[in-house]
Amino acid sequence: MYAIVRAGGRQEKVSVGDVLLIDPTGAAVGESIELRPVLLVDGSSVTSDASKLAKISVTAEVVKPAKGPKITILKYKNKTGYRKRQGHRQPLLQVKITAIGG
Repeated sequence: MYAIVRAGGRQEKVSVGDVLLIDPTGAAVGESIELRPVLLVDGSSVTSDASKLAKISVTAEVVKPAKGPKITILKYKNKTGYRKRQGHRQPLLQVKITAIGG
């Protein structure tokens, strides 16, 4: 059984026991959060009806805060001597899926 859930601005395919990185929700380490399912696949049955999915809950436990990959931003203007280098690492949250059910 697996579900497609909306986590932050993305959709992720999750099963029980999966660990994934999502945008921060303000939850502390050890807390449980609930993710909204978009699609549920249980064997050969596929559920995509919004009224049935409202009864389904996907719970996840916050494992630890994490950071995304480092990206480098480089700005350069020709013939003026202007160069600016900047780095960024997106703050993320590592969560483990604990239950899918309704």
